[in-house]
Amino acid sequence: MQALRADLARTGKLRVGINYGNFILAQKDQATGESRGVAVDLANDIGRRLGVPVTIVAFDSVAALGDAAPANVWDIAFLGSDPQREKIMGFTPAYLELNATYLVPGASALKNAAEVDRAGLRVAAPARANYELYLQRNLKNAKLLSVAGNDAAFALLAEGKADALAGLTEALINMSAKLPGSRLVEGRFMAVQQSIAVPKGKDAGLAYLRGVVEDAKTSGLVARAIEKTGARGVAVALPAH
Repeated sequence: MQALRADLARTGKLRVGINYGNFILAQKDQATGESRGVAVDLANDIGRRLGVPVTIVAFDSVAALGDAAPANVWDIAFLGSDPQREKIMGFTPAYLELNATYLVPGASALKNAAEVDRAGLRVAAPARANYELYLQRNLKNAKLLSVAGNDAAFALLAEGKADALAGLTEALINMSAKLPGSRLVEGRFMAVQQSIAVPKGKDAGLAYLRGVVEDAKTSGLVARAIEKTGARGVAVALPAH
């Protein structure tokens, strides 16, 4: 255990990078300042296992969280695994999956997610979100409009400058209330795999965290944490093979 603490908590505490831009993973109670969410529950469990205190290093975007990997400001982080991110981080298997789909105006002829990749259609997405990275690689016909942040991406749809807004199901459900008549298309275009990351080189720590993640799934910890959020479009990831 001492060797693991040296790899994962060399400062004597576990510094956990968390993106508060994804409210399913983490959100802060404005009255008490207390953080809660699936990532927070998992982080506290890992700290308990290691016998070290947990300190949250807060970010407001996944792009900033990922960019900080080489800067030694966090020991572990909660974000979606992606081939581009794997250049500077190592990832555990997924602990949960978030459905990603599209929000469209009420007058749109689009019915399901598979119909969106058409020539002439414009898809807005926040730059470097996990699903935006996926769309960069997989949209063949529609034009991807990548902008800084969810609010700017939503504005493109609301102003008629985009035909569809890509996002996580739960977030899009909330956004739809701000655009009367808008609706989610049926189905999803991907399942975002949420994992725990460590900076490159922490091989012993990563191997340990892989086991922790599998245990958290089978023990019901992840399912209980998801249930507490009340979020829709979220599922416990399948066991790793």
